[in-house]
Amino acid sequence: MHAITIPEPGGPEALVWAEVPDPVPGEGEVLVEVVASAVNRADLLQRQGFYDPPPGTLPYPGLECSGRIAALGPGASGWSVGDEVCALLVGGGYAQKVLVPVGQLLPVPDGVDLVTAAALPEVTSTVWSNVFMIAHLRPGETLLVHGGASGIGTMAIQLAKAVGARVAVTAGGPEKLARCAELGADILIDYREQDFVEELLKATDGNGADVILDIVGAKYLDRNVKALAINGRLAVIGLQGGVKGELNLGALLRKRAAITATTLRARPLHEKTAIVAAVREHVWPLIAAGTVRPVVDRTVPMPEAAEAHRALDSGSHVGKVLLLAPQG
Repeated sequence: MHAITIPEPGGPEALVWAEVPDPVPGEGEVLVEVVASAVNRADLLQRQGFYDPPPGTLPYPGLECSGRIAALGPGASGWSVGDEVCALLVGGGYAQKVLVPVGQLLPVPDGVDLVTAAALPEVTSTVWSNVFMIAHLRPGETLLVHGGASGIGTMAIQLAKAVGARVAVTAGGPEKLARCAELGADILIDYREQDFVEELLKATDGNGADVILDIVGAKYLDRNVKALAINGRLAVIGLQGGVKGELNLGALLRKRAAITATTLRARPLHEKTAIVAAVREHVWPLIAAGTVRPVVDRTVPMPEAAEAHRALDSGSHVGKVLLLAPQG
């Protein structure tokens, strides 16, 4: 088969489409013939040499895919060869074939085509696990989403609205904010022109956000705490603004607030299996009903993955950028 390899870390040009050995499914795994994969920020970090895949896993980038089951490994039950699926991966999605533990497989939701399904596993698993399973967003509460026009952001807006929450977003510029509003965002903040703490407090009568989903990290830490409501929960899932920040514990204590920080890729199999099961139970019916939909910015042939990485590097996209695997 062919896959995107990274012979040496670097810019988008470091991504090389090359012939590699076919993977063989082990205990509890299936082999999926990939139709599409999606680009995530973690892939950019892996390309740069900052986010190595876990030991023993395929070295190619790609944390989600859609495709058809080509073979079942020993003990892989509940699925059949030919089933159309999408999957949460530990890596290897930028390839024509990939290994998937059965617990990380999902059926393609009703109303979604096989290619577009590649846009779903990572964002739905990330948002559902952090916003709902950990931060316990409830109806009537306010969620602040940083990067509202991103793949994560576009899904977080829709899921929060679906459960009856109010949604505030930060995004860069009026065009991206307009797209967030189309998805249901109630409070629109241009982080380039406005102070998100000031704008959020103004829009919530001084209460702030009950839950904040943060992709920025250190740069926003102090302001995120200021933006939290009493009993607020800050979920940090990205470090685009650095890894080390100063935390005012007194402010956190006064608000009786909590901070959690998670990555999805490094979680053990049993945790990812539980998250995927929860997504199938709670999110898939919303997608089938048309209440929630994947947002795809563009599709790019997988051998030209460098172009897709440049799109994410530039921040020009809204929603997900997909990679189409060559067939045959």
